Amino acid sequence: MKTTDLPSFAVTGAKTKLAVVFFLLFLVLIGAYAVKPPPDVVLDRTMRTQAIDTLVAELNQHYVFPEKARQIEALLRQRQQDGKYDAITNGMQFASRLTSDIASVAHDRHMKVRFSPWLLRADHHPDAMMNAAPERRHGIEKVGRLDPGIGYLRISAFPPPSLVADKYAAVMNTLSDTDALIIDVRTHRGGSPQTVALLISYFVDGRTRLNDIWSRDSGLTTQMWTEDRLGGKRYGGTKPVMILAGPATGSAGEDFTYTMQALKRATVIGERTWGGAHPVTMYRLGSHFVAAIPNQRSISPITHTNWEGTGVEPDIAAPADDALALAKELLQRQRAADLALRARN
Repeated sequence: MKTTDLPSFAVTGAKTKLAVVFFLLFLVLIGAYAVKPPPDVVLDRTMRTQAIDTLVAELNQHYVFPEKARQIEALLRQRQQDGKYDAITNGMQFASRLTSDIASVAHDRHMKVRFSPWLLRADHHPDAMMNAAPERRHGIEKVGRLDPGIGYLRISAFPPPSLVADKYAAVMNTLSDTDALIIDVRTHRGGSPQTVALLISYFVDGRTRLNDIWSRDSGLTTQMWTEDRLGGKRYGGTKPVMILAGPATGSAGEDFTYTMQALKRATVIGERTWGGAHPVTMYRLGSHFVAAIPNQRSISPITHTNWEGTGVEPDIAAPADDALALAKELLQRQRAADLALRARN
């Protein structure tokens, strides 16, 4: 496979509440661990109580399903009253326990509690942790051709559009003359719904409504539409597109896969995806804890639902590791059949 690596970039200053950002917290903490060992933090009753009280308040105010928030509160209060948390003095264990207790009620793949051994100042908004992320690519890992007529694009994240619009234009200019395209999102971590809309814009011929996002905080629904003006060449709405997906395809990567499938614009090959559909915001729970709480809900105008908890089911099931070879084989067969048909006519 002939491919071209693309240059790296910095995500400094990237902020968007719609982006699925909690995986960036992992990068921040991992980077910090590499510099110096974390301080030893021993939880006491006050710290545990503050984290639970704040978590309950934020869930009741922001979680996309208010009734579920009340059910979570009831469970946490009961376990708190029963002393189930009293013996936990390790921050990571406490965060993990809260996350599992929440999941037993909500089954929401994005909702998690995280612990930081470093002090989180009261004026430090958790979303600002994005700013400390290390150098990384635009989420575009490889672009090239599997053969002269089949393009290949591997993407692993959807940063905000301002960071990737020019890069997408260059990529699509490179791929515009291929006969078919394989887009690989098997290791896609997530990102911005606006960037999902930007990339899909290259694969339709006119303005298209893609997704609706309902906000618990505002009560408003935002319609996501394709972009009318693009910096690169449109791939168009007819040439074959195949998307490779699997269990490591998450969040906005699933949004892209689900929406392209619902539009009947792509054939999805691989395994069922992760199953996280609700955009999140990070909330500070105290001096050492943050929570990723889904405060919005994606709703397809075509299916009238989303992929939360179920993932995206592929059109053609195959082990994720074999999906690329299968997609290439299918496209080559299709092209050979088209050429034979033209020759007969």
